[in-house]
Amino acid sequence: MENLEIWEGDPYLKPFKPVIWRRHQMRLAKADVIRGTHAAMSLAVNNHLYYGVHKTPAGWVCREWAPNASAIYLTGECNGWKKDPAYEFRPAGPGDWELELPPDTLRHGQLFKWIIDWPGGSGERLPAYARRCVQDPVTKIFSAQVWDPPVPYSWKHNNPPRVTNPLIYEAHIGMSGEEPGIAGFDSFRRKVLPRIVKLGYNTIQLMAIQEHPYYGSFGYQVSNFFAVSSRFGTPEELKQLIDQAHAHGIAVILDLVHSHAVKNEIEGLSRYDGTYDLYFHSGPRGEHTLWSSRCFDYGKDSVLYFLLSNIKYWIEEFRLDGFRFDGVTSMMYFDHGLGRDFTEYGHYFDGNQDEDAITYLGLANRLIHECNSQAITVAEDVSGMPTLAFPLEKGGMGFDFRMSMGVADHWIKWIKELKDEDWHVGDIFYELTNKRRDEHTISYAECHDQAMVGDKTIIFRLMDKDMYTSMSKDIQSLTVDRGIALHKIIRLLSLSTAGDGYLNFMGNEFGHPEWIDFPREGNGWSYHYARRQWSLADNGLLRYGELELFDRDMVRMAGAQNLYNSPPRAVVQDVGSQVLAFERGRLLFVFNLSPARSYTDYGMEVRPGKYRCILDTDSPLYGGFGRNDRNVAHLTVPQRGTNVLFLYLPSRTAMVLIEE
Repeated sequence: MENLEIWEGDPYLKPFKPVIWRRHQMRLAKADVIRGTHAAMSLAVNNHLYYGVHKTPAGWVCREWAPNASAIYLTGECNGWKKDPAYEFRPAGPGDWELELPPDTLRHGQLFKWIIDWPGGSGERLPAYARRCVQDPVTKIFSAQVWDPPVPYSWKHNNPPRVTNPLIYEAHIGMSGEEPGIAGFDSFRRKVLPRIVKLGYNTIQLMAIQEHPYYGSFGYQVSNFFAVSSRFGTPEELKQLIDQAHAHGIAVILDLVHSHAVKNEIEGLSRYDGTYDLYFHSGPRGEHTLWSSRCFDYGKDSVLYFLLSNIKYWIEEFRLDGFRFDGVTSMMYFDHGLGRDFTEYGHYFDGNQDEDAITYLGLANRLIHECNSQAITVAEDVSGMPTLAFPLEKGGMGFDFRMSMGVADHWIKWIKELKDEDWHVGDIFYELTNKRRDEHTISYAECHDQAMVGDKTIIFRLMDKDMYTSMSKDIQSLTVDRGIALHKIIRLLSLSTAGDGYLNFMGNEFGHPEWIDFPREGNGWSYHYARRQWSLADNGLLRYGELELFDRDMVRMAGAQNLYNSPPRAVVQDVGSQVLAFERGRLLFVFNLSPARSYTDYGMEVRPGKYRCILDTDSPLYGGFGRNDRNVAHLTVPQRGTNVLFLYLPSRTAMVLIEE
């Protein structure tokens, strides 16, 4: 057994060296299998170029993998939706089926399906590699659609350079409009993208792009892995959106769902050829009961080729800059990590781990970086699995970043369980900075999870019903004043203590007043809560715009000052006074969390020199009271061999100062 850097840097991992080594060797061996005779794994993963519907010089060719099928037919608008022998596939190798058609048989926009026969049954299916699926507005039935636009999209801009410190704007296309209904790629590009540019975010994370039958699933019940959701527009419109983001130097990553799949049989992959285990585990292991979905069998090479080809397709076809992998915890553990507290290292190596899934995640990261060396990958994992965001060659799974999901949980806990005067600045600093030193992390105060019905956004927890009655600038409300002050402080604390990046969900930057509730039977299929009310931030009479302005200046500050080039170093953790101060490079962050006490000439030991305030949560621009003058220079004073900076710290405020 050779030494791997991953356990050399973390002595707590050394007792588990045999397990880590075995997983490392599994990744290497499986990569060799997938790569075959090719020089690189990325050259061997091309299922999407073979299966599905493709135009050829001789006409059209349709291919499908269905080992249990006894016959396959193409049915659709081209043949009156009949089971026509003229459109019957022929066997073309182990499990493969093929149909060749003349050039005039199919045309762009036509609807079609497969009819798959198997011993003892038959069913309509959408091609596993369908690149476009559409839903009939009346019957609600999905069909595949021939997609061969006469004028392919012409890319105008190159991908931006690799994002080393992502400032992520998490967005859902469908709910990005203000009018009740489903917004599209074009409206997002015209109306929302300029807002993101103005705010200073350098990365957009797009949710719900892969086709999903049920809109209310938020995109996490995928049926057609290669298809852009037609609810939002065409593949060309998505390309135009990505292209325009690239024009502004903004990276676009896809929220990729490879952790499970929808149970639907007609629209999805379940019982595709009459068998339940073509892509998934058989029996109970193939069912995710909590999510009511199917679980992939990552131990099958056929499944690996399918999923890896899916990744390559999205990168090459849409010029994506990376992926956020959804549900990584669910993938890595046999029990999906449900109801478990991961309180010791042994919980990551005790045999409850699906090492086939762990192997797949490593292969996925290798493939992504082979296809695009500038791409980034982000893992959503609540378990804290060590090795997750560590380089492959050093024994890790190869993710570039992991989400610090505990940060949002801690904010909810502190807001719900403690009075303001009991907030412990030492605990807060510890929990927000307690991250693995050898892995890159992205923090957030809240993502889409905290905005869903059944939960509450931070602003709603802070203000409750006063959001609806007292957000006018003409109304005085202590509840709103508190909420606005803490909303800014919580975000600044989350961003400034983050390891390597920060995330915000669409609209939460200005404290969107309502939760997210997609149309469903329980709400009368209403879109009222599945939208974003941008006008609240744009209305100069309301205070939402002040929060948006603060978010803009905060995010821009982080980008301009290269905030994450150095780790936070505590300067003051005054529990009694509720004052917290820490340095990051030339920046000094100072927080007074006390709800009632302001401090005159509060001293703290810092490097000697002159300090200037570049961000003040109490500024009137951000809905504060303007108790500090940003134009005043602050000079350190020598005292007993140290240098002390004296500041006025108003109650419930924070400042960012820069050493000049």
